Amino acid sequence: MELDISKTVLIDIAATTVERIAGLDIAAAPIKASEMLGGVRSGPRRPRALKVTREGGNVSVDIGLNIEYGKNLVGVSQAVQRAVTENIELMTGLKVRAVNVTVQGLFLPGQSGSSSVRAGS
Repeated sequence: MELDISKTVLIDIAATTVERIAGLDIAAAPIKASEMLGGVRSGPRRPRALKVTREGGNVSVDIGLNIEYGKNLVGVSQAVQRAVTENIELMTGLKVRAVNVTVQGLFLPGQSGSSSVRAGS
């Protein structure tokens, strides 16, 4: 019997895993030029910077994060990579080839990542 696991399920596993790690949030996805010029909205909330690519039994995950100011960026990023890899492989049996983490912004302790200071701002 073959079981097909949708990309939505893989995104939910990755998002839930990241949300359980203190001191970080998944960043909002960048706005496309066509959305800015055309006033196109994708809904009440902007999409998050979380993408899953699947090729057969292999999965790659790209995550953009906002991290609390003062945290070790490399250490937090590595913890996210380990946790996402472990949870996807445990829950699905698929092989995670890569978890690519991009730190997109910082936020002050006690604030949420949605009000972050973007890198380069």
